[in-house]
Amino acid sequence: MEETLRIERMGNGAEAVGRLASGKAVFVAGGAPGDAVRVEVVEEKASFARARIVAVEEPSLQRVEPRCPQGDACGGCPWQHLSYEAQLEAKRANVVGALVHTTGFDAARAEDLVRPCLPSKRQWGYRNKLELGAARAENGEFLLGFHREGTHEIATPAVCPLAHDAVAKAPKALRGALRFAQGSADLGIFRVGVRHSLRTRETEIALWTKPGAFPRAHVAKTLKSALKATSIVRVLADPGRARKIKGVETLDGKGCWGEELAGARFLTSAPSFFQVNTAQAEKLAAEVVEGLGGRMGEEGPEGLDGLLVADLYAGGGTFSVPLAQAGADVIAIEAAGSSVRDLRRNAEMNGVDIEVVGGDAARELPELGGLDALVVDPPRAGLADGVAESIAEAAPARVAYVSCNPATWARDVARFEQNGYRLVRAQPVDLFPQTHHVEVASLFENVNRRRL
Repeated sequence: MEETLRIERMGNGAEAVGRLASGKAVFVAGGAPGDAVRVEVVEEKASFARARIVAVEEPSLQRVEPRCPQGDACGGCPWQHLSYEAQLEAKRANVVGALVHTTGFDAARAEDLVRPCLPSKRQWGYRNKLELGAARAENGEFLLGFHREGTHEIATPAVCPLAHDAVAKAPKALRGALRFAQGSADLGIFRVGVRHSLRTRETEIALWTKPGAFPRAHVAKTLKSALKATSIVRVLADPGRARKIKGVETLDGKGCWGEELAGARFLTSAPSFFQVNTAQAEKLAAEVVEGLGGRMGEEGPEGLDGLLVADLYAGGGTFSVPLAQAGADVIAIEAAGSSVRDLRRNAEMNGVDIEVVGGDAARELPELGGLDALVVDPPRAGLADGVAESIAEAAPARVAYVSCNPATWARDVARFEQNGYRLVRAQPVDLFPQTHHVEVASLFENVNRRRL
């Protein structure tokens, strides 16, 4: 069934949203707000439908020519047909919508709280990291490329224009090198990570493999001939969503990856997380420091002298280190062992004192007490049940909450507001141009404590 409709807005995911003649909402991949499109419905549910574009009959003024010709194959840049201004507007609108529809804020308050989305200086070539899936085809051919979202299919583009130029061609180069290195054997490689820093010029290749025998020297030599790297490591783990790290081996080089952010130096181990857009991550750090009453001075972060601050889900110290540089007494809590080790190393390397606690945030929080402020940057699932309530019991005057998922963030906003905190601002930050993803740096104040 085909019909013509007008695209109304971008959705919370990759697709645009319009309405069928019946009034039912329909999600349309590749649509732009203002488009008049002829579509074919491919899936119909009770409350919504999905459709594909048969023809763009009247293109929107927000539509631009896509840059990556292979974008449809891998799904890594689903908003590349939108002007960058339209992307920023849509991301802010989605944060506002999350507050209205999930938190229950009235539209006027939501609009007042959410600031314009902070743009990325680089709209292409911004990624410092590529994550490539690896598998064997039915004919035994080794495949290396990008998992299309929601599938196990691997697209195999030669180039990724979202990545820094130094690693944009890494998918093709590493695919050929690993095919040669393995020959007819199966070395159990199921994932390959590549990280590159424009600031330190360091490049790391991380091979995720099943445990077992491995020709370390041969593989390292082959990879170095394909892509100049300062570190090549092997991460031993079982494939699947719940991957348990069983070991990390350095095959060549320094065994970790170096990056600079907000005037600090960070070393990150292969299993550990680091933001993929370094320049925009600096803006997140600035939002956190300034939200707690500090500032980003010419010599680095400052103005938090004497504050006791807890950093939950601290990772390798992206926020802990700048907070400590600004003068705060920082307690950092992180569950992942590799990140705990990175955090301790990064604190020492940058000459700051941070109390590092290896453990679960929900379990460790009740033991803290006497906090002036708290920073939380949870995974996409947001805060676990009870964590917002535990934060309220600790009663810091301010909470800086950084989120990569507006939906779970909005759910947690409601929890904070029910427990004595008031959201005072929300700053979207675009770390992922050409996609629907957006980070939110938000600030809560304890209504029962005077301001810091």
